[in-house]
Amino acid sequence: MTMTSGAFTAATGDGPAPAAAARGRAAEVRVAFEGLMQIRRLTNTDAEDPQAMPALWERHQAVRSVALTLEAAGIAASAADTAGQRTATGYRVGPGEGPGAVQWLGPVGSGAAHEEQDALAGCAGALERAGWTALLYIGPRRRRFLEVEPPAAPAGR
Repeated sequence: MTMTSGAFTAATGDGPAPAAAARGRAAEVRVAFEGLMQIRRLTNTDAEDPQAMPALWERHQAVRSVALTLEAAGIAASAADTAGQRTATGYRVGPGEGPGAVQWLGPVGSGAAHEEQDALAGCAGALERAGWTALLYIGPRRRRFLEVEPPAAPAGR
């Protein structure tokens, strides 16, 4: 979500908004996502298109990888203050029943609940273009969320 000891961390929507200036943050995200694609090229060597599916590292770090994918797609992350109150509307990525879950959250009165169907469809599209499977569910209080997982491995793998 922010720079920690000089290391890049993708915005998951659980902490404060990233502190880097917009242009600087965009460059950091671009470089991190390019690195993720390089991991795919180097490790998915038996795939027809190595960049079309998450690498083993991503499968083990699904929350981080999904958050980076969404941020690289230009989708805004939610944010929360130290008391846990939402300060920005956007995605929130966390562990789910599968490797990851994506919610659309915002401050009280922000209208995030009314935006979530379209916003989550945009998130699902970005994730599917990056090789993830994103399934839309309706949870408690009729709030929608995505369960995100890597595609099923082809037979024989």
